Amino acid sequence: MVCYSVCPYEAIKISMEDGALEIDGQRCQVCGICYSACPSRAIDIIYYNYHDLIKHVEDAVQRTKADALVYMCRGNSPSPEEIEEMLIDKGISVESLASLRLPCSGRVPLEFIFSALKAGVKKVISIRCNDEFCRFKKGSRINAIRLAIGKKVLESLGYPEDAITTIEYSLKAIYFTEKCVGCDKCVFICPYKAIEAEDFATPKILDEKCMGCGACALACPHHAIQVKGFEFEKILERYVNAAMKLKAGGKAPTVLAFCCLWSEFSFLDRPEIDAAKGNVVVMEIPCFKALDPVHVVYALQNGFDGVIAVVCSEEDCKLKEGRDIAERNMKVLGDVLLKMGLQERFALFESSPRLLGDFEKKLNEFLKKIFALGCVGGKKNV
Repeated sequence: MVCYSVCPYEAIKISMEDGALEIDGQRCQVCGICYSACPSRAIDIIYYNYHDLIKHVEDAVQRTKADALVYMCRGNSPSPEEIEEMLIDKGISVESLASLRLPCSGRVPLEFIFSALKAGVKKVISIRCNDEFCRFKKGSRINAIRLAIGKKVLESLGYPEDAITTIEYSLKAIYFTEKCVGCDKCVFICPYKAIEAEDFATPKILDEKCMGCGACALACPHHAIQVKGFEFEKILERYVNAAMKLKAGGKAPTVLAFCCLWSEFSFLDRPEIDAAKGNVVVMEIPCFKALDPVHVVYALQNGFDGVIAVVCSEEDCKLKEGRDIAERNMKVLGDVLLKMGLQERFALFESSPRLLGDFEKKLNEFLKKIFALGCVGGKKNV
């Protein structure tokens, strides 16, 4: 019954007939919290199971000689430079790091932590979301409780106090004050009331309310407010450079895929995948609301022959407030692409991690369509 009690989405039910547990596949969000809580491993999971995680750590330790493992939530992944700053701020000294990104820190059982230390890691560092930010409701809090228990166990066995360290971190909106003109559009558009207007000054971001959805960034006409890690200019630079490399390598036509962090797991987290024979560049976005129509148009004008986006359905969306903002943006985008004669070169579809292989299937179908259309400007396919 442990799994029944911890499921954040009430996706595990008790049969009224015989008392057996049943999983409701339509409610399940594949967070893995039930899997990690089950004492007998009676629940199997399609992503990031215990044995695969341990193999990843063992391979990383052997390859990099890492003395520390840092694991973090997929929607809360600071850059390597930021991680280094966090460790310095905490007074934690490490020689090298092995990193692991998961859908939720709450899916990690204590057994995994102990096995990682046994594999040669001296320190395990969990970068977990603030409780209010957790996309899976209970995951971050469950992780904190487990690690507190783990620390006590390890200390009783003679391990140092810093064998397990927890750091709270959540992606937030940030301002570039010099660009702000005080229009206050971000204040009105924020679905979480996380931005307050200030008299004769840049609006104030309320970090405790900000969910990092990106709606404010799309509303700002001067890119004065951005979600950390998903800044407009950085994303622009990434896909423009990627398009240039693909074209220089003879790849054509090319496709840019924007993917919500929560709509697809396996494809994004498998670096060895060939991304449809190298013709596709995949870029993450923190939410459907952060899908900027400007990027779609600009990509089609600067090297890409098609753009596809995969987002969560309304039922699965982890940041439901303000979804109408994204839907209005897509309507405007559709009108613009129609006038430009590019409407067939953009596709949007909904998916979920529980639909294993769905993203790859839709991506390959779209790529075939773009190959049939040819390159923008009528260039020859390769």
